Amino acid sequence: MKILVTGGSGLVGQALKEEVVGSEHTWIFSNSGICDLREFSQVLLYFGTRKPDYVVHLAANVGGLFKNLEHNVEMYEDNMLMNFNVLRACHQLKITNCLCILSTCIFPNKTLYPINEAMLHNGPPHDSNSGYSYAKRMLDIHCKLYNDKHGYNYKCLIPTNLYGKHDNYSIENGHVIPGLIHKCYLESSSNKVNKWVNVWGTGKPLRQFLYVNDLARVIISSIDNTTWQKETTSMIVAPTEEISILSVSSTIGKEFGLKNIKLHPEKSDGQYKKTADNSLFKKHFSDFEFTPFEKGIKETCMHFIRNYSDVRK
Repeated sequence: MKILVTGGSGLVGQALKEEVVGSEHTWIFSNSGICDLREFSQVLLYFGTRKPDYVVHLAANVGGLFKNLEHNVEMYEDNMLMNFNVLRACHQLKITNCLCILSTCIFPNKTLYPINEAMLHNGPPHDSNSGYSYAKRMLDIHCKLYNDKHGYNYKCLIPTNLYGKHDNYSIENGHVIPGLIHKCYLESSSNKVNKWVNVWGTGKPLRQFLYVNDLARVIISSIDNTTWQKETTSMIVAPTEEISILSVSSTIGKEFGLKNIKLHPEKSDGQYKKTADNSLFKKHFSDFEFTPFEKGIKETCMHFIRNYSDVRK
């Protein structure tokens, strides 16, 4: 089978490249330099010439809390265009299999916990990422509409907070873990007498963190596993453990020899918690083992240190 992957140079795409080594399938990894998914003519031509049997849609305009706050309109428009064009091209070319990636950050801000797949559209998302969230929610609806009308196998995975080696380590625009890794690296490399792990916010929010290579393994398994789509278009992928930002900061700090933590409560925390129900995932992936958080952090920090001059930052 020939599988075309959008967003091949991103966090998930790079992890997927690592995990498909030796695969029986043929994998084609695209990126924005090869095909601008915001331009439908380019998407139709690129997909049409590659003739994939399956599309894995990873590409997105994505960022951390502060990028979402500053660029809500841009993130809404870019993601709406990319998602619409990918599914529309798949439909026109009779590509009946497509797997897309959403995020638990797109769930309603005011809701009951734990959140599950049926609650995705039960209220507005947090204001901090409304543009990104609404665009991603439409991807879930778009997939369901095609499935209901044409019997396609279009589905979505909803991972919790991703982290891993090929992340965007921008302190301003990255997610919490890569941003903390970069700040800790700079702090540990400085000539300061007193060195700190500087944490934006109170450190109290809780998150279920997912090592990106684990998601890559789930993507590979999902290509051959069609049973869960009979229950829902989208499925949450999440470990059970919730970890506070303060604990995350301490774990990362240890990798850089930093023991002292300085909180900056004047910075926004975002949502306090987004506890996700992983019961559907455990039902269909009962034997799946998630990478322990400390191991995933160690591998990510080691990669960052070894490749500091080349990582996205």
